[in-house]
Amino acid sequence: MSYTGRFAPSPSGPLHRGSLLTAVASFLDARASGGQWLLRIEDTDHQRSYAHYADLIQQTLHTYGLLWDGLVLKQSDRLPTYLDHIDHLAAHQHLYNCNCSRAQRRGQPRYPGHCRQHVDLLRPEHSWRLRVADLSVSFNDLLHGPQQYHLPSTSGDIILRRRDGDIAYALAVVVDDADSGVTHVVRGSDLLADTAVQIYLQQLLGLPSPVYMHIPVLLDASGRKYSKQNHAPAIPLDEPTPTLLDILKLLGHPAPASMHGASTQDLLAYTTLHWQRTKLPRTLTLADRP
Repeated sequence: MSYTGRFAPSPSGPLHRGSLLTAVASFLDARASGGQWLLRIEDTDHQRSYAHYADLIQQTLHTYGLLWDGLVLKQSDRLPTYLDHIDHLAAHQHLYNCNCSRAQRRGQPRYPGHCRQHVDLLRPEHSWRLRVADLSVSFNDLLHGPQQYHLPSTSGDIILRRRDGDIAYALAVVVDDADSGVTHVVRGSDLLADTAVQIYLQQLLGLPSPVYMHIPVLLDASGRKYSKQNHAPAIPLDEPTPTLLDILKLLGHPAPASMHGASTQDLLAYTTLHWQRTKLPRTLTLADRP
């Protein structure tokens, strides 16, 4: 099977070390397999997405030698496509209106199902939820091995369209991966359980399921995920080589001392030749630092 991978950041801020870790891993896995590597900007959340961050992300990837294939796909351009798939799910009675407030959901690990019995026509002023079946979804992760998740216990009924009209990540990602011909997805292990409901959506929509590999998320010294919500600092653009060397070491592929003065593209080319999934670690910790 030919390999098509992708990196899909949200433009809500600059890339940080955690997002760079994912970008580098997905890039190297694609290139080592002789495959393509695509870039997708996940900007369906219009309140948190900014065009200047989308531009900065692309500039950062270029600076670090992470050159993608083809045109950049932006989710904000694809609303009609998502709505077509929403119509398909609605026609088969997989969606229902939900007008629950945050107060009603507070303290619940999953949606408690207050609106689950709604069978009226979908209303634009409400959120639209996916009615998941009482079943378990199994898949094999390239790093973590066989996985199985009971949908009602793991995800519950998730929102696919918010009341403000934004399409939720779960629907957009499965539609985009299928339309782009993505065969392999490399992303953080915090999304491992989410894969089950995405595979369920792929089955409902008649879409293929990619091969998944969930690498460990980067944690700071306090054990928190490196993220924009936790104020992770942006990666530097003026001297990218030291940061890339650090990322490669975290991925279990340290460059030899003779390569420490090399360009980012040369470092990536060298690591592509020596890339082995078996060297990837299961957990990562990095102390906060500029």
